[in-house]
Amino acid sequence: MRLTDIASQAQVSEATVSRVLNGKAGVAAGTRHRVLAAMDLLGYERPVRLKRRSNGLVGLLIPELTNPIFPAFAQVIEQALAGHGYTPVLCTQTPGGATEDELVEQLEERGVTGIVFLSGLHADATADPARYQRLAARGVPFVMVNGFNEHVQAPFVSPDDRAAAEMAVRHLEELGHRRIGLAIGPTRYVPSARKEQGFLAARPGADAEGLVQRTLFTVEGGHAAGIALLERGCTGVVCASDMMALGVIRAARERGLRVPEDVSVVGFDDSPLIAFTDPPLTTVRQPVRAMATAAVGALLEAVAGTPVQRTEYVFQPELVVRGSTGPG
Repeated sequence: MRLTDIASQAQVSEATVSRVLNGKAGVAAGTRHRVLAAMDLLGYERPVRLKRRSNGLVGLLIPELTNPIFPAFAQVIEQALAGHGYTPVLCTQTPGGATEDELVEQLEERGVTGIVFLSGLHADATADPARYQRLAARGVPFVMVNGFNEHVQAPFVSPDDRAAAEMAVRHLEELGHRRIGLAIGPTRYVPSARKEQGFLAARPGADAEGLVQRTLFTVEGGHAAGIALLERGCTGVVCASDMMALGVIRAARERGLRVPEDVSVVGFDDSPLIAFTDPPLTTVRQPVRAMATAAVGALLEAVAGTPVQRTEYVFQPELVVRGSTGPG
């Protein structure tokens, strides 16, 4: 083990690395974490004295791993939990696999300290919120990300989906587009419903309702929506996810249309690698790190016994202009 390599990776002195390795006092928690992270990245095994006991298990329930925005959230949430000494347990739903309720039951059987729900049934307006009321009654702290339900007493963390749709529309309008469509998922999901509200608010009297295409949050769903919206003469399309936007671009190219010369497309999420698509995708960035950090903070407050109000923390998204939008 080379102290100089660890010090360089962690951007601290060799003396600081030595103090951490020897378990000496006087090292800030953040600095200690950087040194341990550097050791992990360099492939060094931690000395036995540095191996901490876990403060407990925290479940993270996500709907899938194929959409890169979910692994992005999972990574930040797991880093934040680990930084506070908790062991994250990632639970992914798959078609034909365990349901959300079954995963929660399995986590409870293992004495889980708390649960983070990401885009779960809490985001589905048709789902029975009683499952979360029962979970709260059993004393399990939890927090919800991306979705809101007024019948659930818990902290919620969301992006401003209405503002996201509005800023995407404004961007296309400023480029000169007059016939703008919206590709979203089923509106029983709160984020979709809110994006539709924002879109319609930004396009009053523009035949906007007839240019909303409700489909699936996938490349295939975006492709289907793109075909329908392009047939209706749209020169600009706002999408509810980056994956859907890629599907719209594919639909445009199948019709011999160029992006952005003939059709402009705006995504949502700014998921990893999306800046490297062809063309690089203009999108509305979901503030993943800020949202994930807030979710973990709210959960740990509840774990500590602090009374938590039913509050929705709403984070502002950011328009990131790249190469998929141009003059209309």
